[in-house]
Amino acid sequence: MLKDGKIWVASSFEGTELYILPKMANRHGLIAGATGTGKTITMKVMAESFSDLGVPVFFSDVKGDLTGMLEPGTGMDVRAKEKFGIDGFQQKGYPTRFWDIFGESGHPVRVTISDMGPTFLSRLLNLSDVQEGVLNLVFKVADDKGLLLYDLKDLRAMLGFVGENAEEYTLTYGNVSSSSIGAIQRALLQFEQEGGEGVFGLPMLDIKDWMRTDIDGRGFINILSSAKLIGSPTVYSTFLIWMLNELFEQLPEVGDLDKPRMVFFFDKAHLLFADAPKAFVQKIVQVVKLIRSKGVGIYFISQSPSDIPDEVLAQLSNRVQHGLRAYTPAEQKMVKAAAAAFRANPAFDSEQALMEVGTGEALVSFLDESGTPVVVERAKILPPQSLMGQADPAKVNTAIVSSEFDLKYRETQDPESAYEVIMAATEKLKVEQEQAAVEAAEAKEAEKLAKEEAKAEAAALKAEERKAELEAKAAQKAQEKAEKEAAKEAEKKKKVFERAASNAASSVARSITTNMVNTVTGSGSVKSADKIAKQAANTALSSVMRTGANAIVRGLFGTKK
Repeated sequence: MLKDGKIWVASSFEGTELYILPKMANRHGLIAGATGTGKTITMKVMAESFSDLGVPVFFSDVKGDLTGMLEPGTGMDVRAKEKFGIDGFQQKGYPTRFWDIFGESGHPVRVTISDMGPTFLSRLLNLSDVQEGVLNLVFKVADDKGLLLYDLKDLRAMLGFVGENAEEYTLTYGNVSSSSIGAIQRALLQFEQEGGEGVFGLPMLDIKDWMRTDIDGRGFINILSSAKLIGSPTVYSTFLIWMLNELFEQLPEVGDLDKPRMVFFFDKAHLLFADAPKAFVQKIVQVVKLIRSKGVGIYFISQSPSDIPDEVLAQLSNRVQHGLRAYTPAEQKMVKAAAAAFRANPAFDSEQALMEVGTGEALVSFLDESGTPVVVERAKILPPQSLMGQADPAKVNTAIVSSEFDLKYRETQDPESAYEVIMAATEKLKVEQEQAAVEAAEAKEAEKLAKEEAKAEAAALKAEERKAELEAKAAQKAQEKAEKEAAKEAEKKKKVFERAASNAASSVARSITTNMVNTVTGSGSVKSADKIAKQAANTALSSVMRTGANAIVRGLFGTKK
């Protein structure tokens, strides 16, 4: 509760009131202790005081018992009177808003894939260094091509796109192995099956919506339902650290303020660091160290200080250490280390006190005006003013639906992004490929028909050539036959002519012989003999001429003798 502008958290056993000074509240803090020792009470008391101071608060509610901050407490006034002597202890509810990554118990909390980035996403998916490198490459390709990554389907589409074009991007961006793409796709599928699909998308959480005050100037207490989320420790831790990093990147440097701009309480803090890669832990350390100058205070809640890395633990100046149990040598060592972290109080043994403090009691040390830790005090924690335990579900639901953020975050938005662009391009390519396949089939069919037509034409031409060849052979054969018959006929005529000539010659010879006989037996003179010979010759020649002429005429016209 607030007193004189200071956050009254506890009172020592001697009655000394112990305060967190508002201007030292952004030096971060630790609330530690075994289960059941009162860490939740301490956390609520601090948160209520910050709200009354006008400082917005964030809780990760892993047990579901912080919703009671919405309603006034019961019976706490009696406890405040008996243990702290407080008269008129006011029991009241606080301005509370409810959030849920899964959208079941509060306003949906979404983040886009692009804003989560490859580093946090790799942690979320538990990727190897090689796979994280490929994921970085995928983000780079998406950025260069102006493809927006909002949700898981965008990332899956982008991974598929890069995988299908791996050869091209390997030359430009580096090696892209199909095995790494496949491993990332499987990790996404597992994450989705665990209920992580709703984590990514639009509208994205505006972290500044948590930095609000109500009409009375009290800071809103933002409760993130984490009962289901804690079932996926990696998702839980990664989201919380991303949220801090987002706030760190958005807020300007303000230096030391009179009071924080916002305070975060991270329950189950050991999950933030469990099995975290070295680079991720370094990121947490960096944020914790530097976010103080942005006016933000961080309070880790865990069972033991040893759950927190030393580099982070060194930044936690305001400490409330509830009781620890030491049944083993390791636990005894842990108690000794926790006690040694305090500025010693000569009035008691801190190590022994940690073994003795009961529920609602703790060793407490805060920073003074100069930023120096005060000596540790064994103290009793004040009771909370709000209800311990869960609030009425109906009242929680009323607070959700009446909030200004119900309309803003209720419905998921799905504008055009990488998935739609890639699917459209894929569909276009598919249509083009189908059209090309149809055209190729048509071309193949046309080619086939053309070949068949050419084959038919070749066959017809060959048939024509064969026919012409046969006709030519027939004509040649007929011609040869005709020539042979003509030669035969000519030979026949020749023989006829020769017989005629022979017959004529024989006739001439007989005529000559007859004439010569007549001449010898007659009384003619030599002159008469010559004359007779000439006449005989002429007669023979005429006979031959007539015989040849008749033979020729019969040969030409086929006249029979």
